[in-house]
Amino acid sequence: MIIFVVNCGSSSIKYQLLNMNGEQVLAKGLIERIGMEGSVLKHTPTGKYTVDISAEIPDHSVGIQMALDALTNEEYGVIDSMDEIDAVGHRVVHGGERFTDSVLISDDVLNGIEACAEIAPLHNPPNLYGIKACMRLMYNTPQVAVFDTAFHQTMPKVAYLYGLPYEMYVKYGLRRYGFHGTSHKYVAQQAAEMMGEHMSDLRFITCHLGNGASIAAIKYGKSIDTSMGYTPLEGLVMGTRSGEIDPAIIPFLMEKENMNAQQIDDYLNRRSGILGISGLSSDFRDLESAANRGDERSQLAIDIFAYKVKKYIGGYVAAMGGVDAIIFTAGLGENSPFMRDKICNGLEYLGTRIDPELNKLRGKQMEISIKRARVKIFVIPTNEELVIARDTLNICRRIIKL
Repeated sequence: MIIFVVNCGSSSIKYQLLNMNGEQVLAKGLIERIGMEGSVLKHTPTGKYTVDISAEIPDHSVGIQMALDALTNEEYGVIDSMDEIDAVGHRVVHGGERFTDSVLISDDVLNGIEACAEIAPLHNPPNLYGIKACMRLMYNTPQVAVFDTAFHQTMPKVAYLYGLPYEMYVKYGLRRYGFHGTSHKYVAQQAAEMMGEHMSDLRFITCHLGNGASIAAIKYGKSIDTSMGYTPLEGLVMGTRSGEIDPAIIPFLMEKENMNAQQIDDYLNRRSGILGISGLSSDFRDLESAANRGDERSQLAIDIFAYKVKKYIGGYVAAMGGVDAIIFTAGLGENSPFMRDKICNGLEYLGTRIDPELNKLRGKQMEISIKRARVKIFVIPTNEELVIARDTLNICRRIIKL
């Protein structure tokens, strides 16, 4: 069964084509600058060179058509026609409380995704653009929505409710939802497999550390808490996001800096975090270089990030009554031995310790804790596209018997 995985941002489309017989990636691509000058499609058939296709791409529908044309191109395509695509899996960021699992897309599901756009205005609308474009171009092909928030819908009320009047939860759905669910789910499954055990017998803390970062407590196969909240702004200090702050700071800044609601939102999401603290960059590679040259604010940003991650790990150990493994994933988690070591330094009381030699490797799935450690430490490159493809396959087999 061949599945087309689509992940639409506001001005971009990422895609992969997978043959689920062996879970082989046939091709992947990235379309950038949709609706802007300089738009381009970068298409990479597996084992071959990347093809850059520059063209005017005014909207997502044109972008999806270009991706399908690339996949079926005589020279660099990987299938003869789009009729070979059995199903399409779409990443959808926010499913609210309604969507607790991946679903076959219908008109009712589309309405539900659109209703969640109020709480994810930057993410759900472009996700919908991609879905509707694929439905127009591939109207006989099953379409499946896979939600970032779904994995965290197993959180109990004690973890997801805020200290607001309960009516605000009932009226507006104000609660913690969590994000990066497909990533947390994937790396936990991989860790259980590496340990030769089932997720239902294990307690994991998964650290998705990139420009956007979140941590999850996964107890016996279920997410029981996670650091991101009603939006991806809550939780850890991130590349450009402030993470958790005293809510009273917001009206204070709005008054003192003469900001409106849109400006304060932009300030907290795009100008704060590691970038704001360092005054230099949101990229930890830049900060490490600057810190090595004696830049104090870059060092401070690094120290703050590591401290926040460590604090969440400690809190989640308490919430789960212990931990069997800590997992690092995403850009920083997979590729920064320095940051992994800094975070884990001081966690030896848990019964684990990083092996310095193993920790030198980057972007490779492996255990990096010392032998016989009571608590394991893993580096596992995330693969959200594969999770989407697997969910799409399972739904098509179960519901429409493909």
